[in-house]
Amino acid sequence: MALNTQRKLVLLGATGSIGRSTIDIVEQAPQSFSIEAVAGGRDVDALAELAIRVGARFAAIRDEKLYGALKSALSGSKVEPAAGAKAVVEAALHPADIVVGAISGAAGVEPTYAALAEGRTIALANKECLVCAGGPFMRKVAEMKATILPLDSEHDALWQALGGADAKSVEKLIITASGGPFRTWSAAQIAAATREQALRHPNWSMGQKITIDSASMMNKGLELIEAHHLFGVPADRLDVLVHPQSIVHGLVAFADGSVTASLYSPDMRVPIAHCLAWPDRLKTNARRLDLAEIATLTFEKPDLARFPALGLAMDALRQGGAMPTVLNAANEIAVAAFLAGEVAFPEIARIVGEACERAARDNLAREPASIEEALAVDHIVRESSRTSLALKARSGMVTVQ
Repeated sequence: MALNTQRKLVLLGATGSIGRSTIDIVEQAPQSFSIEAVAGGRDVDALAELAIRVGARFAAIRDEKLYGALKSALSGSKVEPAAGAKAVVEAALHPADIVVGAISGAAGVEPTYAALAEGRTIALANKECLVCAGGPFMRKVAEMKATILPLDSEHDALWQALGGADAKSVEKLIITASGGPFRTWSAAQIAAATREQALRHPNWSMGQKITIDSASMMNKGLELIEAHHLFGVPADRLDVLVHPQSIVHGLVAFADGSVTASLYSPDMRVPIAHCLAWPDRLKTNARRLDLAEIATLTFEKPDLARFPALGLAMDALRQGGAMPTVLNAANEIAVAAFLAGEVAFPEIARIVGEACERAARDNLAREPASIEEALAVDHIVRESSRTSLALKARSGMVTVQ
């Protein structure tokens, strides 16, 4: 089923897994969507190929040193090249009906926030907008009367399961976790996990950073923080269930005792299509769900002893203020260090925990009044985490993978 009118899109994070899945949906329904501008981080060839393929008018690469390479790759096309952080913001401000915010990490906060200036609809896949700067971001959403469509699979599932119900009638919002590659591993096995093992997700094909977050279960903690801001539900009414089949993505328990759930195959094209077509529905070739074939769905409580990162995120949500900002910044540094082979897997949670303790001690965790304050805290925590890592490495205190 096609939409009545064609919707113009801006795609931030075009070369990532969400970006490519979005393009797949667009190419299935060219009469329903067009992509006006795309932005990416460093992959010039992929960004240029995608921009030309979808007929974008504008393409921005975040690394300003790559302007020449992008211009060359787009030579002969009608796509205007640009480079640098300001160019990505310029892409976000291109006229569009929907801005897909899919830039990974804190790098996606500024351009997605800038897109709110137009009061447009944002299909939000970037967790950090709400984890790093949830308070200022949502205040801007309210001020500009913007619409946020939750594009993450778990939050899209909660949105669908809510069915328009008032948050006051909700007893609990529950997001599910696959448990990642280490769900059945012992603490000793997890402690010795290699980079390759941590990147072997059982159900989803994602970028490296989010795959490591899934292995540590930090991603579920970040999603709880995101759900708090999206749905206005306090920490004590948010929960996580481990569900290894990744079929039930979110559940809503209501005050009357009823529970609704949103189910679909682990295919990001389902929530993407829902957001892009909302309030209508779009026919796609996403994988169909066959419950008879699956036969069994299982659930279990998360083990915070084996997965301490999830507990740290829950604590950060309860503490509020800038503590989620601190958590996220330290986690990005820790995950990068693990991926580079500089630290062992258990060090990720240790680095994050120490950063949260430093922030509390240094009175750094007060509520940010603006996006600039949130990003300043992010910068301070990144620098202090890097310094702490370097000092430990010199003293031999860091366990290397």
